[in-house]
Amino acid sequence: MKKILVIIFIFLLIFSTAIIKNSTKKIEDEIFAVKESLRVSENELGDTRLEFEYLSSTEKLLEYQLKYFEKELINKDINSIKTLIKKSNGLFISDLNTFEINEKE
Repeated sequence: MKKILVIIFIFLLIFSTAIIKNSTKKIEDEIFAVKESLRVSENELGDTRLEFEYLSSTEKLLEYQLKYFEKELINKDINSIKTLIKKSNGLFISDLNTFEINEKE
């Protein structure tokens, strides 16, 4: 009777070990997937931060102005910008619509 109980106990230990090992493997796979996703997101954030800080800094914009533009750049009020719309019955000038762009017209 003792031998049967010991054998059953050993099988229960083996079975529980297999279940625990399987569940930890699934958890490790999920952790790996989350870490990979986080790594990709961190790389994108780093690239975006670099692009924003480097390319849009005042010093860089002034450098690009001197390098690529002959004339001095000036600020323009966005409300003074007009759009030219071509329709079948002619051309029309309207105010710039910053919220909606209709490409079908």
